[in-house]
Amino acid sequence: MVALEYLFCYAGRGPIPGHLKLYGMNTDVYGQIPIGAYVVYLAFGYSRLKALQDEIPFGRILFGAHLLCVAAVLSITLATQKGLVWPPFDPFSYAKSAVYMLGTVLLALACVPLRSWFGAIRATGRLWLYALLAGVAGWYIGSPIKFLWRVTSTVQSGFMQRATLHAVKAVLGIFLPNLIVDPVSFTIGTPQYSIMIVGGCSGIEGLGLVLVFTSIWLWYFRKEYRFPQALLLVPCALGCIWILNIVRLCALILISNAGGSLEVVTGFHIQAGWIAFTLVGLGFSFASQRIPWVHRIPGAPPGPAADPLKVGLETGKDVHEELNVQRGESPAIRAYLLPFLAILAATFISKAASGRFEWLYPLRFFAAAIVLFCFLPELKKLNWRFGWFGPFAGAAVFLMWIAPSAFALFGPAHTRAASTLGADLAALSPFARWAWIAIRVAAAVFTVPIAEELAFRGYLARRLMSRDFVSVPFSSLTLLSIGLSSAVFGMEHMKNLLDWRHLLLGTLAGLAFAAALRWRGRIGDAVAAHAVSNLLLAAWVLGMGDWAQW
Repeated sequence: MVALEYLFCYAGRGPIPGHLKLYGMNTDVYGQIPIGAYVVYLAFGYSRLKALQDEIPFGRILFGAHLLCVAAVLSITLATQKGLVWPPFDPFSYAKSAVYMLGTVLLALACVPLRSWFGAIRATGRLWLYALLAGVAGWYIGSPIKFLWRVTSTVQSGFMQRATLHAVKAVLGIFLPNLIVDPVSFTIGTPQYSIMIVGGCSGIEGLGLVLVFTSIWLWYFRKEYRFPQALLLVPCALGCIWILNIVRLCALILISNAGGSLEVVTGFHIQAGWIAFTLVGLGFSFASQRIPWVHRIPGAPPGPAADPLKVGLETGKDVHEELNVQRGESPAIRAYLLPFLAILAATFISKAASGRFEWLYPLRFFAAAIVLFCFLPELKKLNWRFGWFGPFAGAAVFLMWIAPSAFALFGPAHTRAASTLGADLAALSPFARWAWIAIRVAAAVFTVPIAEELAFRGYLARRLMSRDFVSVPFSSLTLLSIGLSSAVFGMEHMKNLLDWRHLLLGTLAGLAFAAALRWRGRIGDAVAAHAVSNLLLAAWVLGMGDWAQW
């Protein structure tokens, strides 16, 4: 939650005093140096700081004051975006910076009292100095490194662009004799269709995402891996995402050159990158847990583990369940994750096969419904009852979600986010239009809430506490597990990497659904909250024509 607040406020506060220029690029010493120093300090001082965690109380009053500062920063940001405040007006810029810095200090004191800060510094010696120097060094070399992927029209810069261009050229040269390549503008293609390899197409974003994912994965499950062998999996994953990006660009040109429609080309171009990242992420997680050279089971007795296939043949047990038992995982893991994974797979397929209008959206509903039906016996063991708090939380989430849109609709600007969904639906026949809307609403109210609550609250929030997650009561969820799972839930709602608004709203929604779950310890309350929120949102979209919410 702290990281989300920082990113949201930092992205929306605009220019503030303290910007410096290095090699012609603006940098912000208020953000890069402190965050870099904090990461280094926490990474190297974690083992010594962990011993102090039981002695550190949490300051609720200071945290409340911090939230007020966050609300003030967001209010000024929204006012600036709506034209109520002139952005270059210095007093508002300075005021927002001051409130932001005050909120940061209050958050630090709420999490760790001042006396505990001094105790941590004494316990870690000169680590604070080394961390500060590392933060300064990271800030100083950060801007020159950006030249690796900076979008330009000259061949002198853009190392990643040149490497990608040559790789695509080598592959397409086998299939297309009429290939046209312009190394100056990074353009490659045929007389019928060509693309310009800009920064995003170079693969740097995929490499960054995979590097962050694999690093967090290995750190969180560090007790299950053998180091340094496990670190060799990281360059393997980076190599895979790089190759898949080359395949994506080659396939895009081949599909277009063969006469593919604009809808197919657009859908493939948008979704292929996320499909590649998902495949690499899943492949990394599965492979890293099934290669004995890098993976170990915590608490396992010495000697080789029993072969799950052999045990399954001898006892008649499910091979996957036996493997989960050996790893300490609950056999119910599939019932919690596969419905959500079915929606993800159907989403990739439908968006890749569609263009601007996702006409295959019903595929998501039927995929999730089929998987949920297959695991119905396991799901019946959960408590699906709900009380008043679940719908109440769902209504609160709905109001929070549509607040920016309602402000734009009824405020002085009278503007709303642009969306072509309404026009696309109007172009359909009445039967097709209402059938699509009915399935869209059914998915939002039934399959999506069940699948997402099973995955994020039912599995992830408890898995962060114990490998045997089913043994963890919903009423015993910790604030840390709720916060982390809600942050991941917020990321799942981002429309792009810079969509901080949906990241924040999704995280807050996850916190509300988790609160409903923990209130009575029933997953039915969380599903009811989620379903009511989506139902009210669907009514808002259909009634107000605010199609951007879908």
